[in-house]
Amino acid sequence: MYRYELHCHTGGVSLCATIPPKELVRKYEKAGYSGLVLTDHYSPMTFMLHHYLRPQKAIEHYLSTYHELKAWCGDSFTVLLGLELRRYAAVNDYLVYGVEEDWLRRQPNMLRWNEKKLYTEAHRQGYLVYQAHPYRPLIYRCDPKYLDGIEVFNGHTDAQRNQKALNWARSLHKPMTSGSDTHRDADMPFGGIQTEKPIYTNADLLDVLRGQRYTLLTPEGGASA
Repeated sequence: MYRYELHCHTGGVSLCATIPPKELVRKYEKAGYSGLVLTDHYSPMTFMLHHYLRPQKAIEHYLSTYHELKAWCGDSFTVLLGLELRRYAAVNDYLVYGVEEDWLRRQPNMLRWNEKKLYTEAHRQGYLVYQAHPYRPLIYRCDPKYLDGIEVFNGHTDAQRNQKALNWARSLHKPMTSGSDTHRDADMPFGGIQTEKPIYTNADLLDVLRGQRYTLLTPEGGASA
């Protein structure tokens, strides 16, 4: 079986995170993971010091820690590019899977996109959009028609709110994901998915997510998706 993290951050890009790329790779390898999807914050806070009004001008800054992770991981550990998007004047976060560097470089200011725009543009490329930790304080639940799935376990969200997210996803019959939401060295990696076959590329990841061929990883162990 193979374990993959679907929600984690690095210091340098996500200003609320402190783990250097080299340490993040070592942390997950030690925990028995086969790879991770880097979902650094693409948010107003990320670009506060780097083109707040024109974040697309700082896209190489945004990609910098992804490149560092790739340099450190070697051939035995998979690192894929994702993102966690939060638009201006909002607190909702959306995890996007399947993201390619060149697509990201071509985009305008995504901090201006609402949920419909994000979903439309992501689907134009075949990417998938999931709402992260939907029951945190001040967050509202997105219109389900603009979601491919819902993060039902989040390592930085309490059990009661995670349970609410799980109940919501089940009521909508939406696919579910799990993520450790790692920010700091003290955060333990125990979220993500477990698969029977390895994931090497974003195409592999999208295929697994669409087919729901995985089990969720939580502190209690594997759970049905």
